[in-house]
Amino acid sequence: MRANGASKARHERNAPHRVVITGIGSVSSLGVGARLMWSKMMASVCGIRPTRVTSGGLEAIFPAAQVADYDPLEHFTADELVWRDPYAQYAVVAAREAMADAGLKAGYGDPSELAVILGSGGGGEHAREDAAVRLFVDRKLRLNPVLVPKTNLQASVGFISIEFGATGPSFIVSTGCAAATHAVAQAFLVVRHGLAKRAITGGSEAPVMISVLQAFQAAQVLSTTTCRPFSRDRDGMTLAEGAGVVVLESLESARERGAHIYAELAGVGMSADAKNSVHPAERGPAQALRIALDSARIRPEEVAYINAHGTGTKINDRVETAAVKMAFGDHARKLAISSTKSMHGHAFGGVGGIELVATLLAMENDVAPPTINYLGEDDDCDLDYVPNEPQPRPIGTAISQSFAFGGLNAVVVLKRDIEL
Repeated sequence: MRANGASKARHERNAPHRVVITGIGSVSSLGVGARLMWSKMMASVCGIRPTRVTSGGLEAIFPAAQVADYDPLEHFTADELVWRDPYAQYAVVAAREAMADAGLKAGYGDPSELAVILGSGGGGEHAREDAAVRLFVDRKLRLNPVLVPKTNLQASVGFISIEFGATGPSFIVSTGCAAATHAVAQAFLVVRHGLAKRAITGGSEAPVMISVLQAFQAAQVLSTTTCRPFSRDRDGMTLAEGAGVVVLESLESARERGAHIYAELAGVGMSADAKNSVHPAERGPAQALRIALDSARIRPEEVAYINAHGTGTKINDRVETAAVKMAFGDHARKLAISSTKSMHGHAFGGVGGIELVATLLAMENDVAPPTINYLGEDDDCDLDYVPNEPQPRPIGTAISQSFAFGGLNAVVVLKRDIEL
């Protein structure tokens, strides 16, 4: 009997945990703070504007979405800023908001039970570009002694783990535009399988600089006007900066401390197109959607809203529309689908975190945020993209999805009604 009791106890410890979201934070071109971002979305405000960037004597002007009303010295000391590139600053600021929103302070609980898992595509690119100018334009060999730790992709994770004393599983995920959503999926698995009770997760990015803008212009994927996802006359994406961070927690832990629960993170799906390094294919995203729904044990017709990848490029929006139809069948035409990138721009490895926060607030308020700058239906994009104005509707189950160059896909499924 004792052996059977011990076996049962081990099974309960190792049984998968349900995972919920208890805190949110964001920094974006719509401002600092998740609620401010949401209020701007409800007013259909566009954070994309003509942006002048300079470096090494060069100058360019592009439509882009830099963080609005942000003063680094309001959040960090001058000494701290020596070490923190903008992408890491945004991550820390969003994490502070998410942890405060979750009712968690530094030092709460067992530090080994708090994980930090973030996404970023480029890391400290501002410092990297400055160093390149100093070396190759100014011809100076002496570089900033903190250049390496400042530019490291994992710097954001390190700063957050230090600030909150987190000693649990902590790492960076770098899968381009899907990085934040992949990071959330990994954090989900860490909490689900008991490697940590809670996790700070999401992503951050700060790529609005002349080298990155010129690189993407050369790839012919940047808009010359603004971001118009799924619309006729769309002409590309617009780069953005910012961060979106959430706190994941086991359902047991959240209930024990009486935490507010935004939604259950019910399932995740990940896949690869295995077809082309830059051109997406329908089957990969559709596969990730199906896996996510199966993981969440949710039927396609239960989903009310999708926060789409929706970059505003001709091919991405066409392929994403086809993938949704492939995964949802007839129900695809009953979905509200919006690309909030039309408002906050495309923050690469951080954008999935920003979009996850927007999706959670859409569920909380039963309102689908709009796809603004929409000019009318495109022949290849014929679903309900919530054009230009918010759409009130019940949202009990929602999806946030991100896709990246290389054909890398990540999907998370959220469920608001938490069953006992």
